Amino acid sequence: MRILLVLTCCFGLVSFAGAAQQDDQGHNQGKKKGGGNAVSQQTTVQPTTVTPKVHGQHYNASANIQQPTTVTHYGKNAKKWQGGVTGGTQTNVSGNVSGNAATTKFGKKYSGQANATGGMKFQKQHFNLQTNNKQYVINKYKTVNFNSNYKIAGAQKWKGSKYQVFVNYQPQWHDTWWWNWHHPHVVFIYGGWYYWDNSYWYPAWGYAPNSVYYYDGPIYASNPQEDPAQVVANVQSALQQQGYYQGEVDGVLGPQTRAALAEYQSAQGLEPTGAVDEPTLETLGMV
Repeated sequence: MRILLVLTCCFGLVSFAGAAQQDDQGHNQGKKKGGGNAVSQQTTVQPTTVTPKVHGQHYNASANIQQPTTVTHYGKNAKKWQGGVTGGTQTNVSGNVSGNAATTKFGKKYSGQANATGGMKFQKQHFNLQTNNKQYVINKYKTVNFNSNYKIAGAQKWKGSKYQVFVNYQPQWHDTWWWNWHHPHVVFIYGGWYYWDNSYWYPAWGYAPNSVYYYDGPIYASNPQEDPAQVVANVQSALQQQGYYQGEVDGVLGPQTRAALAEYQSAQGLEPTGAVDEPTLETLGMV
């Protein structure tokens, strides 16, 4: 009986000790999970920066923040070019061309302001020319002779009513009295006499003995106050500024000036007359 009692007590003590140990383990585990007064621990994970690839966008890779950029473009030939890049899309807005160069399809350069016809407008000037020097044209240019049957080559192919004056042109020979009676505006230019009629200057063949002419054909002028030499000089200056004419501004409609005129006229979509005609002066803004 005593032995049985002892065994029972021992079994009870062992059971009690095991239960106490399990309770202590559970209590300690609760502390590790954040219960009670347990001290929390933080684990820092370094994020990986990924820069998205979006065409046309500018990014700061270190901060991974999109940085929009604005860029102003200045053209080589225009005075002002305004544009920008917003979100990677580039936009150019044409600026004003004023006093600087723009380029034609012939690679020439413009100087001046654009007029309504799409060409350039040039300010008329008064040039100090040697118009009283007859010997100047004789020494520098080949003069032409009177031919009552003369017709301007190619004029029949020029389209438009404003070129009809060239189709109809035929030299006339009259004496001084006849010219003065029929045409009140007659001027002396480089050894030859010219009369003004219906917005054009023409050679007044026979006006005076020993007159010389270097060009036989009409020269447009919107009013008789602009003599043919001044009109031609202004055209030469305008073509020179654009790179078409490389010669001297002398007011003589010589071969080099006519070649430059024809090139300019072709570039502007005009008939390549090689003459100072109304459509050309309109395009230059000189009418």
